[in-house]
Amino acid sequence: MPARLMRFGLLVAAVTCAIDQASKVYLLFVFDLADRGRVAVTPFLDFVLTRNKGISYGLFQQEGLLGQWVLLALKAVAVALLLVWLRRAGTRLTALSLGLIIGGAVGNGIDRLVYGWVADFALFHISTANWRFNWYVFNLADVAIVAGVLGLLYESLVGGRAAKAP
Repeated sequence: MPARLMRFGLLVAAVTCAIDQASKVYLLFVFDLADRGRVAVTPFLDFVLTRNKGISYGLFQQEGLLGQWVLLALKAVAVALLLVWLRRAGTRLTALSLGLIIGGAVGNGIDRLVYGWVADFALFHISTANWRFNWYVFNLADVAIVAGVLGLLYESLVGGRAAKAP
């Protein structure tokens, strides 16, 4: 069973990474989001290109090459540890959740390696006549990572067996 769960998690990671990269390639090179600027998709969602040189929520922005390589190395270590955890996964939900996190991390890592920054593009916002709230700009890899973390939290708190990190 663990080998089957490992394969399942790796498949989820590969599909997640492929969808993330396809969305970014389309928005960057076909749709040309950089030249279009902010594009309203719905009354509460815009596409806008943000070149994130930091980590989640734009923290620890790194302008230099050394900083970018340090962030990439940290991401590689995190993915390696998640792969160890995936190999020990005991449930399908754990394998799914870890696959989503790994796929999202690899997708963002590919951006950092190829472009030197992570391509973020989705902006949720709420507007009134006198007030506007903007959420952080994010991408599909970020959505996958959050979904994976929520899956692990659900399994830890509600599921029959708690998901244990190695």
